[in-house]
Amino acid sequence: MNRQGMLPALGSLATISVVAVAAVAYTIYNVRLIGPLMIALGFLPWLAIRLSARTIRSTGADIVFGAVDTGFLGVAALIGAELGGVLGAIVGGLVGDSITDGFAGIFEGQASDYLRRHGIEEARTPLSSSMGKMSGCLMGAGITLTIAWSIAGVALP
Repeated sequence: MNRQGMLPALGSLATISVVAVAAVAYTIYNVRLIGPLMIALGFLPWLAIRLSARTIRSTGADIVFGAVDTGFLGVAALIGAELGGVLGAIVGGLVGDSITDGFAGIFEGQASDYLRRHGIEEARTPLSSSMGKMSGCLMGAGITLTIAWSIAGVALP
């Protein structure tokens, strides 16, 4: 059985998504806890990666992409929310996503080159790519929220 194919990827994604949504829903109004919680949730996909017989290092390019992409997307959404409320957050998130995908792609490519130069197998599979990006996205969002709400003191409306 292919432990890195489409079905294991979908199963892992669905399971971790349910856990993440439940955990975030439970703590959503505790702004000082939500960022660190999301960082911690970013480690859950690593379990699926390891169970598929891959190394975490082999998904490094995907983790970097997710962290850069969603970390800066969070900044764009926060700026949009400050300037235009809910609509501003949506537009900021959508425009920010387009911009951050480009930047994150640069970092992903650089990380991928680094891994290949150092002999680390980084060929992507449905499971490794989805879990790597999910891990990075959760961590990137968690870092952004931790900085915004705990360190920078950004207030909720």
